[in-house]
Amino acid sequence: MRPTKKAENAADIKSQVLRLAGLVEAQEGAIVSREVLSQKAGTVTAFAFGAGQQLSEHTAPYDAMVCALEGAAVVTIGGKPHTVRAGDMIIMPAAIPHALRAEEPFKMLLVMIRK
Repeated sequence: MRPTKKAENAADIKSQVLRLAGLVEAQEGAIVSREVLSQKAGTVTAFAFGAGQQLSEHTAPYDAMVCALEGAAVVTIGGKPHTVRAGDMIIMPAAIPHALRAEEPFKMLLVMIRK
């Protein structure tokens, strides 16, 4: 079941069975995101990247887990590239520089847990 147009915020999707990859749709030349959960302890956000779209290198103060839903991307952590594909996951450690580049249209779930 895909969320309806009415299901625009995280509260509207609670207690529903949803297809993860259906939470966001890739758009050519863009990065689309949708917050799924936001709590004091952390966030869960769905992202869709058009082919070639990227998040530039940055750091975060807490660990973050990328769960690949569709497509493929290169996640660079501490200068080392890692290819992730649908069904893969990778954890980006806190305070280590990381970046992401979609090799093709790519969807992921980003889980960030605060300390």
